[in-house]
Amino acid sequence: MASMKKGLSVALEGMGSLLGGNSKRLTVLIFHRVLPEVDPLSPDEMHASRFDALVGTLVHFFNVLPMDEALSRLRAGTLPTRSVAITFDDGYADNYTIACPILIKHGVKATFFVASGFLDGGIMWNDVVREALRSFRGDRLDLSWLDLGVCSVATEAERHRLTETLLPKLKYLTPEGRRTALTRLIGDTGARIPDDLMLTTAQLQGLQAAGMEIGGHTMDHPILAVLSEAEARQQMADNRTHLTRLLGRAPRYFAYPNGRPEQDYLAVHARIARELGYEAAFTTSYGSAGPESGSFELPRFTPWDKDALRFSLRLGHNFFRSHSRRLLSDEALV
Repeated sequence: MASMKKGLSVALEGMGSLLGGNSKRLTVLIFHRVLPEVDPLSPDEMHASRFDALVGTLVHFFNVLPMDEALSRLRAGTLPTRSVAITFDDGYADNYTIACPILIKHGVKATFFVASGFLDGGIMWNDVVREALRSFRGDRLDLSWLDLGVCSVATEAERHRLTETLLPKLKYLTPEGRRTALTRLIGDTGARIPDDLMLTTAQLQGLQAAGMEIGGHTMDHPILAVLSEAEARQQMADNRTHLTRLLGRAPRYFAYPNGRPEQDYLAVHARIARELGYEAAFTTSYGSAGPESGSFELPRFTPWDKDALRFSLRLGHNFFRSHSRRLLSDEALV
């Protein structure tokens, strides 16, 4: 362990010297859940001990800033070297019960983008898929109606692989098409779907009371690009109104569900976010934010690496990458 920490320190010191002249860039990290322990059906999802170690690494080797300070200093050109901000998407209950205490332990403030339609007992469609397969009692599941044939689900590894097959297959269906597919999947598996995966209103308010930033993420996490403009606007506006009512103030920042330009959101959605009164909005385009970045298409980076050294080196590399893709060519950081 000591040798690994020494190697990490040497590597990051070298990286820091390279980044010394690149101080005007910001990397924004994306998380979703922080589970109590590894889940065999979501083996790559963050869990408590890994998240604790990762945040410890961040605060030791990087400058972890609250979002308001990060964006203010980005605009002013006064970011410290290796600046990082942390965000969470969707609004899972473990953001409050597990992630928040770890963030507080390390003195870190994060931003939580919440799809408020799932508060108080709701569940996201991808979790319906995962929990349906988790609770299924059989060894084989007939999914011919999805052109997948009869699938073996005798082991947790097989259930995980089938989950990874089903999610992209259902993701870009219309909301009605996806609801129909999920209803059939629940019926075929006899699933008992949990009602405690997402935040309660009290937990949401607890995050804000702990000093965390709450942002918008639509009501029901649809892919905005498959909706009509009116439907997308309603999802975004209703979410902002709902959060404002629950929290006593309007959210300042927004994250596009899924967040890939053209595939998941369009230029019109960035303009809607601005019209609704948001100060900034975030994508999932890789790269770091700099003076050239648009306030309503700020990039974010997903920290997949489990090894601290690999994660830190990949994070360092991300500082050198500008936006992979932007849709609004007429908007600079303001």
